[in-house]
Amino acid sequence: MDKDFDFSAVFDVDDYLYFYSEALTDERTEKEVSALVKLLALDHPKKILDLACGYGRHTNRLAVMGHKMTGVDITTGFLEIARQDAVRKGVNVHYQQDDMRSITFDNEFDCVMLLFTAFGYFSDEENLQVLINTRNALSPGGLLIFDSNHRDTFLKRMQPFFVVEKEGNLMIDRMSFDSLHGRLYNRRVVIRDGIRKDKPHFVRLYNPNEIQALITKAGLVVEHIYGGWEAQELSQESNRMVVVARKQEST
Repeated sequence: MDKDFDFSAVFDVDDYLYFYSEALTDERTEKEVSALVKLLALDHPKKILDLACGYGRHTNRLAVMGHKMTGVDITTGFLEIARQDAVRKGVNVHYQQDDMRSITFDNEFDCVMLLFTAFGYFSDEENLQVLINTRNALSPGGLLIFDSNHRDTFLKRMQPFFVVEKEGNLMIDRMSFDSLHGRLYNRRVVIRDGIRKDKPHFVRLYNPNEIQALITKAGLVVEHIYGGWEAQELSQESNRMVVVARKQEST
């Protein structure tokens, strides 16, 4: 186990859904799906890969719209919830358990999605490999979309502590930033039903020029970096980046 990132603890399904339920509302998801439809030009059925799909909150909604969806996640508990939700919605989605660093899709998808700060969990070399894997998964001309914190803005506003309290239970995020490696470390502690659980993790924070260089290195072309899901222009005040990149057509 990586002492800096305990995947099984951070993505414990029960704790995760308990503390994030107020943030990941149906209204929020519907807005994000509407943005995906616009930014990816999903005006007719397409074949889409949702990497780190979690419990399928975007995947199944897009399947309802007629898109052919594949969802990949490393956490089997999330995938089971996603499959059950797909059955309730009456859609056929292919879900599989896999690590985004080792997927082997080849020219299969019109679009690849990597959402809710799911990019940046690994070393710089492995993060690059994730982007190369998405390039390989895309058909020529296909689009990749992912969202992440805007590093420059995040650091201006970062607080050392952030606490979520729910029904007397606590999720305490203790933040520090490693400028040399560009990593945001979170020594998260959850206290639930009187039991303490440590859930350390990190995410690589990028600024826009780093993102552009990384995407180019992965063999993709940056289409646009937006300042959020409303497709506003990126500025020094933008909290988030929504990145759209394209796989070049075969020559």
